[in-house]
Amino acid sequence: MKKIVLAVCAVLTTMTITAQSPKVYFTKDITQESLVKIYEALGVAPKEGQRVAVKISTGESSQSNHLRPEFIKNLVQKVNGNIVECNTAYGGNRSTTANHRKAIEQRGYGETATVDIMDEEGTINLPVSDTKHLQYDIVGSHVQNYDFMINLAHFKGHAMGGFGGVLKNQSIGVASSSGKLYIHSAGTTTTSWHSAAQDDFLESMAAAAQAVHNYFKQEGKDIIYINVMNRLSVDCDCDGHPASPEMNDIGILASTDPVALDRACLDLVFNYNSTTSDNAVPLQNRINRQHGTYIVDYAEQIGLGTKSYQLIDIQISNIGDTKVTTNYRYNVYSLDGKKLLTNADSLDRLAKGTYIVNGEKRIVE
Repeated sequence: MKKIVLAVCAVLTTMTITAQSPKVYFTKDITQESLVKIYEALGVAPKEGQRVAVKISTGESSQSNHLRPEFIKNLVQKVNGNIVECNTAYGGNRSTTANHRKAIEQRGYGETATVDIMDEEGTINLPVSDTKHLQYDIVGSHVQNYDFMINLAHFKGHAMGGFGGVLKNQSIGVASSSGKLYIHSAGTTTTSWHSAAQDDFLESMAAAAQAVHNYFKQEGKDIIYINVMNRLSVDCDCDGHPASPEMNDIGILASTDPVALDRACLDLVFNYNSTTSDNAVPLQNRINRQHGTYIVDYAEQIGLGTKSYQLIDIQISNIGDTKVTTNYRYNVYSLDGKKLLTNADSLDRLAKGTYIVNGEKRIVE
């Protein structure tokens, strides 16, 4: 009887600690319907009359792995939102407003909703809390037209950042073309391409993401975050000829904390059980090559969010009902970084000891 009581106490202690961390909702279903349902699971919706921006990447070409308009259509129309983008800082077919609009129509986004190129009529500077590299964040002036943002990112690799998730979609993605140069150069220039030291660049992205987050956390505004983990190429959607994905799709994740969300996605990638035909190693190597995980470390350091999280399944029935379960999922490492559990539904297989569970140190008794 004593042994059972101790086991119950251990479970209660675990749940109390877990409940202090941000919720990250997860579904393995990648459909139009599940995208809407995971948005609804967050329980944060625009108020009547609020103007909604849905920030995506429109992709560099039809071969890119960007989220397709037919996939996002139901969500965008449910919130009566505008799709928002900014022009790119490199060449390609989205560096000018005229060319960007042609690309948008070619990809079919104009049939889904109004598409707003936010830097079409100029820029504004948002204040940054972290001034280590940036003195401000240069974004499209149309950001002022919105009260609510859904940061809807395609999670994948990236040649410069290592990976792209909601933090990149909110920093580089919301920045104007000149603002992108400012971030890439870690505050050195707004007029020409200059690649800063890698960690300086990642720190600048974190600071810019925080500026946008803080803007939408003002009274009367709000922001939520969704990562879609499909077409997991090592290359970004800004690559018109990306490498083919070598690992299978994982699912959709959503949170109100962008740091927790990107960290949860990284854990799913680095904890992935690879096989010859379903291999996460190329994406892991791309992220490691660029020190990509550092952005979540620094973002937590400057107060944008936390790397610890609760990973919670949502279940969608055949009739479309959503059930948010209390069945937590766990990504577990040993203290020396060895992968132990991936997206597990229980910690029962662990021996007594101290582990890193969903980004935080935990004692299992």
